[in-house]
Amino acid sequence: MDLPADFELQQAGQGATLVLSGDWTATGLGRAGARLADAARGRPPSTLSLAQLGRFDTAGAVALLNAGAAPPLDAIGDRPDVRALLALVQGAQRDKPAPALGAAVPAGLYGLLVRLGQGVAHLGHELYHTFIFYGRLLSALARLAIDPRRFRLAPTVSLMERAGLDALPIVATTTFFVGATIAFLGTDLLAQFGAQIFAVELVGIGVLREFGVLVTAIILAGRSASSFAAEIGAMRMNQEVDAMQVMGVDPFEALIIPRFIALLVMTPLLTFVAMIAGLAGGVLVVWAVVGLSPAFFLQRMLDNVGVTQFYTGICKAPVMAMIIAAIGCRQGMEVAGDVESLGRRVTTAVVQALFAIIITDAAFALLFTGLGL
Repeated sequence: MDLPADFELQQAGQGATLVLSGDWTATGLGRAGARLADAARGRPPSTLSLAQLGRFDTAGAVALLNAGAAPPLDAIGDRPDVRALLALVQGAQRDKPAPALGAAVPAGLYGLLVRLGQGVAHLGHELYHTFIFYGRLLSALARLAIDPRRFRLAPTVSLMERAGLDALPIVATTTFFVGATIAFLGTDLLAQFGAQIFAVELVGIGVLREFGVLVTAIILAGRSASSFAAEIGAMRMNQEVDAMQVMGVDPFEALIIPRFIALLVMTPLLTFVAMIAGLAGGVLVVWAVVGLSPAFFLQRMLDNVGVTQFYTGICKAPVMAMIIAAIGCRQGMEVAGDVESLGRRVTTAVVQALFAIIITDAAFALLFTGLGL
C-alpha cells in the first residue's frame, strides 16, 4: 500500500530545502502536488532531500516540475531513479506537440503579432533540429565509410525496389503527358508565328532541363517522403526504435542510411526514365500535329539542344534525393506516441519536401544562369 505523499520546506539561510516523504506515485500523490505548488510559489527550493522519500514515478516527477520545485538534475545524487525520471519528464515536456488548431489565440493586431512570433519561433526550432539531424546523418555516413561492413545491403535493395522500381510507372506516365502537353501548347503558340519547328527545342529544353527531374522529385516527395515518415513514425509509436537502442543498434544505421542510399541511387535512374518518357510524349504530339518525323525530331535535338541540357537536369537528381530522404526520415524520427503526431509529421514531411524541392530548383536555375549554362 502506498504511503501518502508529503513534503516540508525548511528555510536555510538564503535558500530552502524541500524534504519529500511518502510515496510520490500516481496512487499516493493525492493533493501533495497542488499544495507544493502553493507553498513553493515565490520561494522555490534550492536543494532537495530524498532521505524520507519512498517510491517515485512519473506522476511525482510531473508534480515536482509543475510546482517549480525540482532542483538542477546534477544536484540529485543519492537517488538516480529520481534523476532519471525527472530528466525523462523534462524531455517529454520540451517535445510536447504544438497547440491544436482550434486553440484560442488573441484577436486583433496583438494576435497577429503572437502568431507571427510563434511561426518564427517554430521555424527556428525546425532549423535547429534539422541541423542536428543532418549532423547525426553525416556521422553515420562517416562511420559507414570507415567500416563498410556496417552497411545493410538487404534492406537497401528492398527499399530501392519499393522507392524506385515501384515508382517507375507513375513517373513515366506523368512525364509522358507533361512532355505531350508542352509540345501541344508549344506548337499551338508557335503556329501564330510560323515557327512550329521550334517546338522541338521547347520540348527538349523543358523536359531535359526542368520537368524531368522536377516531376520525379515531386512524385517522390509525395510517395517516398510520406512513406519514410510513416514507416519510421509507426516504429517510434510501437517503441521499436527504443528497443533498437536498448539492443545497441543505431537507428540511423538500421533505418535512415538504407533509405537515404536507396533514394540517392534510384532518383537519377527515375529522372532518366522521366526524361525519355517526356521526350516520347513530345515526339508523338509533334509528329501528329506538325508532321515532323521522330528521326527529324531527334536529329534536331542533337543539333540544337545537345547533351548540356541533359547534364544540367540530371545533376539535380542526387540533391533532390538527399533532400527528400532526409526530410522524410527526420519527420518520422520526430513522431511521438500518438496517431495524431504520426499524421501531423507525415503531412509535414510532404509539405517540407515539396517546398525544399521548389526552392532548390530555383537555386539551381540561378546558379546555372550565372554560369551561362
